[in-house]
Amino acid sequence: MQRTLFGALLGSALVMALGLNSAFASDAIPIEDLARLQALQSVTMSPDGKHLVGLIPSPTNKDDTALATWNTDSLAAPTVVTPSGEHMKFIFASALKADKIIVAAQQKWTGQLSGCGEGKAVGATETFVTKIYLAGMDQKKIEEAFKSDKHSIGLSKNTETCLELAGTARLVDMLPLDPDNVIIQRLGGTSFMANYYLYNLKTDDVTLLFKGSTRTTPAVFDPRTGKVLVKSDIEPVGGDYEMRYLILDSKTGEFVAQAPLTSKLSDRHEVSVVGIDDATHKYYVLTDQFSDKVQARLYDPATQKFDPEPVVADKDYSISGLVFSKRRNNFNQVIGFRVSGPYEQTTYVDPDLRSIQLGLEKSFSGQQVNISDYTDDFSKVLFTTVSASAPQAYHLLIDKKKIANLGSQRPWIKPGLTGEESWITYKARDGLEIPAILDLPAGWKKGDAPAPAVVMPHGGPWARDYMGWDPPGWVPMLTSRGYAVLRPNYRGSEGLGRKLWLAGDKQWGLKMSDDLDDGAAWLISQGITKKGDIAIFGYSYGGFAAVAADVRSPSPFQCAIAGAPVADLGRLGTSWSDSRIQRIIQGKTVTGMDPMQNVDKAHLPILLFDGTRDVRTPPAVHAHPYYEAVKDKVAAKYEWIPDMQHSMPWYPSQQRQVLNLIVDFLAKDCGLASQQQPKSGS
Repeated sequence: MQRTLFGALLGSALVMALGLNSAFASDAIPIEDLARLQALQSVTMSPDGKHLVGLIPSPTNKDDTALATWNTDSLAAPTVVTPSGEHMKFIFASALKADKIIVAAQQKWTGQLSGCGEGKAVGATETFVTKIYLAGMDQKKIEEAFKSDKHSIGLSKNTETCLELAGTARLVDMLPLDPDNVIIQRLGGTSFMANYYLYNLKTDDVTLLFKGSTRTTPAVFDPRTGKVLVKSDIEPVGGDYEMRYLILDSKTGEFVAQAPLTSKLSDRHEVSVVGIDDATHKYYVLTDQFSDKVQARLYDPATQKFDPEPVVADKDYSISGLVFSKRRNNFNQVIGFRVSGPYEQTTYVDPDLRSIQLGLEKSFSGQQVNISDYTDDFSKVLFTTVSASAPQAYHLLIDKKKIANLGSQRPWIKPGLTGEESWITYKARDGLEIPAILDLPAGWKKGDAPAPAVVMPHGGPWARDYMGWDPPGWVPMLTSRGYAVLRPNYRGSEGLGRKLWLAGDKQWGLKMSDDLDDGAAWLISQGITKKGDIAIFGYSYGGFAAVAADVRSPSPFQCAIAGAPVADLGRLGTSWSDSRIQRIIQGKTVTGMDPMQNVDKAHLPILLFDGTRDVRTPPAVHAHPYYEAVKDKVAAKYEWIPDMQHSMPWYPSQQRQVLNLIVDFLAKDCGLASQQQPKSGS
């Protein structure tokens, strides 16, 4: 379907007007609509604008993915479709130049890790292995990507296992002006050192660009040639580690250390060199050395000084990235920046892209609009739209006039079934401002009777929540069933300033959990819910917070749901993550109240669930021992989710099981004082 920008604006306005009546709908979103495989995902466009690539449900199995290719001059149906294999399932795809496609696929793997990756040190581990493949647009040949034809002699079985799990190569940089070459990284077969190469997509020829080491990696490549301009080092210093940046001196050919860009990892300052300004030969740096929030600044390696004022900054939120032009007429110039606010928002300073962005935002009022790919002349612009009530959808702007609606990830979800979403802040008991996302029940308005509510802390905890469609479907599932949902970005959340982030250190189950209790109190103070009507549900670290709530008193919660939780801080220690540096730096902050040492205080009905292939928070270490310890003290339930891993993507069967568990537990076991019984929609 195609329509003009004016037509799109009119259509959007009509939808909004009609949506006023549907906002009070009592129908719940069916579980199947949230669990089934997305109708369309991972859509990208080739640089020449001739092809689209994406994933669709397999024609042979609706729960499996298939790789699809479209010609942009004929979008009615894909020209080629390749279903996932019996074992290896497509999870990501992207169009490259030179008529190539890069695709990621994943399959179940069981075996001894031999010291590689997350999982058991002894015995067999059930996990997943992910591999990267290259294909032509015709998909006739799909082969492992960037694999070396040289075979290392004398590799041990353990080393071969490590390489199989870690993958031997990955794409690093597209080099937009080069028609054939990209930059790739390859792991050495015996040393596990990462080397970087110029790789020809047509001939498979490689040229070494940078020989890596355990501590040194390239940070900035010349966007035209691939030459390494900046490298980073991590060096041990007095029981700590320093991150250093060294910049290439074009006159001497030597890399020179830059003291102002050096920081101790324990200080946790953001310092990222992200690009070069061709006119001044200064470098763009994202850093919070000058402010609580990350700013973009120019840095001069000749004088080893930052410019006195930032290139771009926001008083309330961090700058999360700069957008560099891929077009020939202004290549490598900064054409926009991203602000990590309530949602990730890109602001364009390039007049053409700014005009396109503003026009699209008018056409899709009330939705987040993100430009993802475009041709050099803007004759084709691929963009997405998304909101709290509408899953991500893909669109193609043609000749700056017509919009082809390619499809939504979940077109079967009707509008008006979820409630209003807003960004709010509330004060914790010690005065710290806690930002949060509030999703109201469908049709609920101020002055209505208080609704049951769920406080939903995010995982991480060095992460944060954004507004928009909730990918696992938990929020729309709940709001369409009459629940209010509060997602606090509690202290310890990353990306909303150093003050909030550092305040979470060593506060697991303590002040971090106080923030969640205070969020529940705020919901009551606003008349959104009432005492006795609040549950807590979280996953990963959020699961820890739910387990912690079970043993904390007094509690504002009537029950707890813990997905893939940490429950035993003593056993977590520094044994998580496959990054040694992250384990050391973040591991020092992972202390506080240990639920497993306080099981005698358990007092809430609790549901625990985890996947049998979760190696991040193994259920045999955390969720299940906690269940065994409290099952005779409180109404406790435990569910194993077959073959589920810690992070998405999850199989539709796993989604169905998890979503039904949550809905049923809240409705039947939670004990909310005025439990609503909306249609189950399952």
